[in-house]
Amino acid sequence: MASTKTILILAALFCAAPTGARPADAQQVPYGLAARDAASLDGSRVAEIARRVLDMPAGHRPLTLRERGILFLAAGDYGRAAGYFKGRRCRSSPDPAEARRCFLGAYALARQASLPQGRSFDTALGEQLARRIGSLDGVGEEQVFAWLRTRDALAGNELDSLLGRLAGADRINVDDAIALAYATTTFEASRAAKQATDTFIARERARRYRIEESILIHTPQGASLAATLVRPRNATSPLPTAMLFTIYADQARNLEIAATAAAHGYAGIVVNARGKLQSPDTIRPYEVETDDTVAAIGWVSRQRWSDERVGMYGGSYSGFAAWAATKHLPRALKTIVPYAAAIPGQGLPMENNVFLNANYGWPFYVADNRTLDRKTYNDPERWSALNDRWYQSGRRYRDIDKVDGTPNPWLQRWLQHPSYDAYWQAMVPYGEDFAKIDIPVLTISGYYDDGQISALRYLKQHYLYRPKADHYLVIGPYDHFGSQKPFKDPELRGYAIDPAAQFDTIGLTFAWFDHVFRGKALPALLKDRINYEVMGANLWRHAPSLDAMSQSSRMLYLTNVRKGGRYRLSPVRPGQRGAIPETVDFADRTTTGAGYYPYPIVNRHPDLSTGLVFETEPFDHATEISGAFSGVLRARINKRDFDFLVALYELRPDGSTFALSYYLGRASYVRDITRRELLTPGAVSVLPFDRTRVVSRKLAAGSRLVIVVDVLRNGFHQINYGTGGDVGDESIADAREPLRVEWQTDSFVRIPVTAVRAGP
Repeated sequence: MASTKTILILAALFCAAPTGARPADAQQVPYGLAARDAASLDGSRVAEIARRVLDMPAGHRPLTLRERGILFLAAGDYGRAAGYFKGRRCRSSPDPAEARRCFLGAYALARQASLPQGRSFDTALGEQLARRIGSLDGVGEEQVFAWLRTRDALAGNELDSLLGRLAGADRINVDDAIALAYATTTFEASRAAKQATDTFIARERARRYRIEESILIHTPQGASLAATLVRPRNATSPLPTAMLFTIYADQARNLEIAATAAAHGYAGIVVNARGKLQSPDTIRPYEVETDDTVAAIGWVSRQRWSDERVGMYGGSYSGFAAWAATKHLPRALKTIVPYAAAIPGQGLPMENNVFLNANYGWPFYVADNRTLDRKTYNDPERWSALNDRWYQSGRRYRDIDKVDGTPNPWLQRWLQHPSYDAYWQAMVPYGEDFAKIDIPVLTISGYYDDGQISALRYLKQHYLYRPKADHYLVIGPYDHFGSQKPFKDPELRGYAIDPAAQFDTIGLTFAWFDHVFRGKALPALLKDRINYEVMGANLWRHAPSLDAMSQSSRMLYLTNVRKGGRYRLSPVRPGQRGAIPETVDFADRTTTGAGYYPYPIVNRHPDLSTGLVFETEPFDHATEISGAFSGVLRARINKRDFDFLVALYELRPDGSTFALSYYLGRASYVRDITRRELLTPGAVSVLPFDRTRVVSRKLAAGSRLVIVVDVLRNGFHQINYGTGGDVGDESIADAREPLRVEWQTDSFVRIPVTAVRAGP
């Protein structure tokens, strides 16, 4: 589901005036509304505001035709609003703003048509939906339907956010007035049109497709899997199947996904994990997918409508499931397209052997019932408060569910496996398993995808064990959800993405399937194995390998030379080894360690007061960083273990920072995530690290690189007190002696750099 922030951005884009026509701040319209949410809003007051904007004297901020259409609609002038929308056809587009515009056009025309007494609005709307949306092809229809499925929640969230920001203002500027008209109209239209739109969608899908929503697949292991199948009605021969395997059981969403596949000419099937929907079995996240995905593929291949070829796709858990199916590669599986694919045990619930709280509530979400426990999961205040409550309590990590007050049996099960051991290895391909994966693979991820470390581990292992693997990567400035969405958020955590970075993940998936199953050309974006967008350069580059993303690497050494409160990051190895001391008192809960998470990406007022901060001299020319940074830290500590972070930033000439990449991990596992090797107190330990995030960014002349090094200590993940015992069992009682670290000045980071070049 799109965020409120995303919707507001799209609304602003929809309402944008031509360049140079924005003296909006100088023009105000009366407001005076106290309403903070849609439930308390008086729609007549919004209509009045819309009329005031329409009646602004000539010479004031000019309104675009699009803005006038929305304002007429908000003002209740359906005749003029219909005049704007009548000549504007619906377009097939992954941009949800197009779906919104298409729907509002049908709504405006239906309101006009129902003005004569006795004319049914629902009947008029059904006719307009059929005329406007029904003129699209199946793919275009499903793009509109995808927006319509979530329209009520999206419109309500958008309006609530806007009203909360404007509440109590005496006057507002024209841009805000137009945004208010747009949000209010969408909210009211979506509620008024619900019955008619739902009826229309059901009728259209029944016209185009054969739909089966209550399939139960029986596996050789004795389990049952609920599935939804959608096939094109006009298919005259068996079809290849596009399969998405999910634990996020939502019947409406399943139907939408399967119908989208059918719209592209495939038999679309969504298979739910064991124990979901009609399946009576016990829910077991991650543990049985290697069996269940293969069973589902086998079932599909035996059906009369199947041509015995299956492609799997999907994001996050579904990306994991696609990889799980390749562990014992079934004959019918011909390709996979995983987006932001998870690896249990390496990315979540732990990263580099450090358990994270980010997914703490996930087991409740997927395992509490046969659908989804949204009420529990969608309670950010509970989870945010839990982080702080646990941190302040000083209790063992194993006791975090006791602090919460609700047992978390899945977390307790996972905590029994702090190494990436046989338990985790059984869930996805491991080691030599990758050598046998001879099908083509397309991986999609993002620089700010929390699961990138997992998604790219699959790719790296595939190349390692099968060097000539037919495996492509598409990666750019996207987060975990953006990697999976047809339309990328124009602004991500404060960073306005380049126009070139916009691409349709779903469209690319089916273009890839067409290439694999129907012999069509390779999608144009895939010009080489590694395809990546260079942030700040507004272009895509293409390389044969991850290493080839950069021309060379630059070694930068940590020094103890200070300037302006920061240490120098030098391209020259220090002639004499020194040390930088750091003392961490884990018993002190009034402070935390340095941050590393890239939120926001662009920070106008960064706080670099925590951790050890190292910076380079300014670059004298533009420089491109493309790839994953790595390094070797040398540290002497007085304990047997610790967790640390290394974060990489661009420090721009205006003093703002641009988050690039980071590493976090447990020192005792830096060499081998499957086996713990404790440190020797008092001895210098060599800590090589390379499981960092891939990124590509053009740095302007005058920018610097900044590295922040610190010991992990906050409420977002485990605290490693350094006893050498199971970290899950350590508590503040183990913090009697502070951790003392001496960071050695022959430590270094390796940055992948490329001289800026013109063109792709």
